[in-house]
Amino acid sequence: MSMSRFTPRFAALFAPSLIFLCAAAFLTPLRALAQDQDGPPPNDDPPSRVARLSHTDGAISFNPAGTDDWVDAVVNRPMTTGDKLWADNGARAELHIGSASLRIGSTTGFSFLNLDDNVAQVQLTEGTLRVRVKRLEQNETFEIDTPNLAFSVLRPGTYRISVNENGDTTVVSVIGGEGEVTGGGQAYAVHAEQTATFVGTDQLDADVEQIGGPDDFDQWCAQRDMREDRSASARYVSPDVVGYEDLDDYGGWRPVPEYGTVWFPHTTVVGWAPYRYGHWVYIVPWGYTWVEDEPWGFAPFHYGRWVVVGGVWGWVPAPPQVVGVSYVRPVYAPALVAWVGGPHFGVAVGGNVGWFPLGPREVYVPSYPVSRRYCETINVSNTRVDRVVVNNYYTTVVVNRQVNVTNVTYVNQRVTGAVTATSGTTFVSGQNVSRNVVRVDQRDMGNTRVVAGAPAIAPTRQTFIGAGRPASIRPPAAVATRTVVAKAPPPPPPVSVDRQEAAIRANAGRPIGVAQYHQMAPPPAAGAAAGAPRNNVRIAPVARTVSPIQNKPANTAARPGQPPINNAARPGQPVTNAANPNALRPNATTPNAPSNQTQTNAPAERTYNNRPPNARPTTVPATNPQAQQQQQQQLERLRTQQDAERQRLEQKQVQQQQKVQSQPNPNPQKVEQLNQKQTQQLQNMEQKHDSQAQTLQNRQNSQPPPRGNQNQGNNKENKDKDKPNKNNR
Repeated sequence: MSMSRFTPRFAALFAPSLIFLCAAAFLTPLRALAQDQDGPPPNDDPPSRVARLSHTDGAISFNPAGTDDWVDAVVNRPMTTGDKLWADNGARAELHIGSASLRIGSTTGFSFLNLDDNVAQVQLTEGTLRVRVKRLEQNETFEIDTPNLAFSVLRPGTYRISVNENGDTTVVSVIGGEGEVTGGGQAYAVHAEQTATFVGTDQLDADVEQIGGPDDFDQWCAQRDMREDRSASARYVSPDVVGYEDLDDYGGWRPVPEYGTVWFPHTTVVGWAPYRYGHWVYIVPWGYTWVEDEPWGFAPFHYGRWVVVGGVWGWVPAPPQVVGVSYVRPVYAPALVAWVGGPHFGVAVGGNVGWFPLGPREVYVPSYPVSRRYCETINVSNTRVDRVVVNNYYTTVVVNRQVNVTNVTYVNQRVTGAVTATSGTTFVSGQNVSRNVVRVDQRDMGNTRVVAGAPAIAPTRQTFIGAGRPASIRPPAAVATRTVVAKAPPPPPPVSVDRQEAAIRANAGRPIGVAQYHQMAPPPAAGAAAGAPRNNVRIAPVARTVSPIQNKPANTAARPGQPPINNAARPGQPVTNAANPNALRPNATTPNAPSNQTQTNAPAERTYNNRPPNARPTTVPATNPQAQQQQQQQLERLRTQQDAERQRLEQKQVQQQQKVQSQPNPNPQKVEQLNQKQTQQLQNMEQKHDSQAQTLQNRQNSQPPPRGNQNQGNNKENKDKDKPNKNNR
């Protein structure tokens, strides 16, 4: 079905006072959000972060929490507590949690035991997991649980954990950083450049040796790390915006006076609009969640805002981190859209559902129960909006439920092609929206009211599962049911989707809160002993000692292809004694140890870099930063030229579309021919730009390092040595 190109018309941004008036236009669905005089308590707020499935190679199967269904994994699917993955033989997958990356290798069973603001606890039943943690707060826990031990990340760094097929051996490699293994009633410190092997279950037999060279999986992970570290988009977004590393390859950044630096996607679809090319899924506790089809489609749909500039859609990112200003981590949102109501849009499966992207400085209203603090944070961390505006919004609409203004127009409400509508059946079944679009008469948009939150439509089982097809590959039964050892007690097992669906129906189709979800968790089995496995998890007994491991001297040199990792300790964490890398951590005791065996050389505070400054890849030796900088500048100049060329073409195409649409009775055949022509123009431009980038890369690879580098300084120093000393004459 052909869709006409939108016009560049868009309304001006509202002043703060007008935004406050907009708040009152949101109608009845908000009443579910106010449970007391000041809204739901903060402990009913959902986590501020999720994991993103960002890349897959080979057969990757996904099991949504609360179901027994295994389906083909879908990139950009948000993952949270209880979700599972299985990578079949020869397959690989990549996930991100904030600035941390997790990559799983062949024949690997992986799941999230817990994922919230302060805890990332994953389960590895078999296979290989490699984790890179760029930041680690003092109160943050990052734990990997295997069938015979729990591994805790203590510092930012890179770690690899492998579990054998039988589940009785775990190999921990600390490429950079420091970690601690807990199991068998003991704890073991594992330091940078060490590989420790732990055999057994109730008792661990530990051995440590110098870390070996990278294999194919390590090299693949290192390449993915380099891709993140060299991303130009990192300069324009917050470091915790998940998915920014994919923006460079699929769009360009341009300064826009009113909005700052804006990212414009490179699309070849005529009439493309945000939140149209994907599907809806239901993820508790957020409710209806958007999953975009494009490989870059995570960051721009869960953070920031969208706006039309010169007839082209652009994404205004979450405010970047500013030195000297209090940093607020961006809060994940299931979909930053406003929902439309009226005679053409219903609240039942038989009706139609419509929405459009929120613009800059417009307040987002969650459909799920949240506190005042959460409503404030999710807005100020994703757009430049005054806190007073958000608080007034919350008080007026959520708490007092005052509705006294109608017919409010948002920035994108009257932009031609901005509103996307589909049938209620498509909405709840995980079907692709772009293939099931309901046409919207643009003349009706000015009179269409905006409603708060997603429609109160109870999900179906398919809504929880999403768009993935039933998987032909699933983990072996022995792996799927294998018990793991945990140091931190995880939450109860996920509630079945059947019980969730019933609870949502009982709540008139509105999302249930976090507290209610936890109350639905099944109680422990009658007569179960304390500490008995639950959710295939066995809590490790309290570690009596931190045991030294017989080891070879650790090699302090970095692994090939690995960027340097900042290993500064957390506040109050002692620094390892260089003479004894397995010395005791504080508060641990060893028989016959002297009472004064403590380390006091801990730094006053932990420092780290969000992105190691020397981590960007280069086609010249790492000792030549001048050549590396020159090549990066060449690449950025090329991207700037290409973006300008694309902008000129897009604006020309918009003018052509406007001319055709302005005719009293536009010829559908001519419209279709114009669409096809413009699509071909965009595709030809993409091919041209790809060829230019490849030519530049080939030229850079073939160029020798320029003179005047570090070696030149060394040569000058050697020449100076040969000169006679004037003082000796």
